Amino acid sequence: MTRKVAIIGVGNSKFGRRDDVSIQELAWESIREAFNDSGVSQRDIGLVVVGSTAYRGVELYPAPIVAEYSGLSGKVPLRVEAMCATGLAAALTAYTAVASGLVDIAMAVGVDKMTEVDTSTSLAIGGRGGNYQWEYHFYGTTFPTYYALYATRHMAVYGTTEEQMALVAVKAHKYGAMNPKAHFQKPVTVQDVLKSRVVSWPIKLLDSCPISDGSATAIFASEEKVKELKIDTPIWISGVGYANDYAYVAKRGEWTGFKATQLAARQAYEMAKVSPNDIEVATVHDAFTIAEIMGYEDLGFTEKGKGGKFIEEGQSEKGGKVGVNLFGGLKAKGHPLGATGLSMIYEITKQLRDDAGNLQQPLKKYVGLVHNVGGTGHFAYVMILRR
Repeated sequence: MTRKVAIIGVGNSKFGRRDDVSIQELAWESIREAFNDSGVSQRDIGLVVVGSTAYRGVELYPAPIVAEYSGLSGKVPLRVEAMCATGLAAALTAYTAVASGLVDIAMAVGVDKMTEVDTSTSLAIGGRGGNYQWEYHFYGTTFPTYYALYATRHMAVYGTTEEQMALVAVKAHKYGAMNPKAHFQKPVTVQDVLKSRVVSWPIKLLDSCPISDGSATAIFASEEKVKELKIDTPIWISGVGYANDYAYVAKRGEWTGFKATQLAARQAYEMAKVSPNDIEVATVHDAFTIAEIMGYEDLGFTEKGKGGKFIEEGQSEKGGKVGVNLFGGLKAKGHPLGATGLSMIYEITKQLRDDAGNLQQPLKKYVGLVHNVGGTGHFAYVMILRR
């Protein structure tokens, strides 16, 4: 892969409970914005990759209906899925199609309607996201419990506290309340988080992301096309990384971080020829508050075991060492599984263009990072973007 690839257009729907639209209408919201943002149209797209888990919706095979509704029939030969990392899996697929020379312009669309089943059904579906026989079938393990296992281990080994975890939620809701596209629009306090209902100790309701509907889209183009189209501010993909880990969590041997993230990050940093110290703004996968704390460490933003201090000292706030999840993160912006990774690309693209409004991180190097995890560290993808 020798061709440079840039993001030339992005779009993001409103996240939340979207009973007002079908899945194809929801997808079109972000597709239309990405077309308007890039200046290209359906006829310019060589390939469309749809990322959707479709586990919780009435449309189990959404790619054809999304293509038909959006005027993209004939250009959507595949749908990808990687649990919660489906969005960045779709982005990686579209990126490689351009980088390899298969097409000059590719689109990745992430979309899911998660609220078409009730909460207990949704949890049961998510509980099958590990090793069904040895975890969910015998023990009823669901995602809050998987993350609670990691949280209790991190607390025992490094002294991480529930209050530090609560600070992640407070930060997320503060910025979510400033983002009109976020699912949650209301700030919370540390006490609100600590007093919220326990789901699986130490994970409480306000430590957990919501079940959301939403879509996000990114358009990728070769360097030649960027020049031909005279794109004003292309955002270049300078590094990508991907990895996975054992499905059966008990086989991993270490439960204070995600090996898949560590491997993916190392690969992305090496390809981009940067270090964690070069990253100024990032999206870190925060389905639960402990995930963001572990992400700080796994991505190299701070030393192992110091993630709690990192949030406590404000180093991941706007204006801090690395501005993290400044559009609200999964925790407050929302987590429609297929859309999340592409919504992260939307966010970092806006940041690197200096187009994030009152959520803008001050930048000098213009280097950002996108981090998307599938399951409980079952998959991890990392992309490094530069202006």
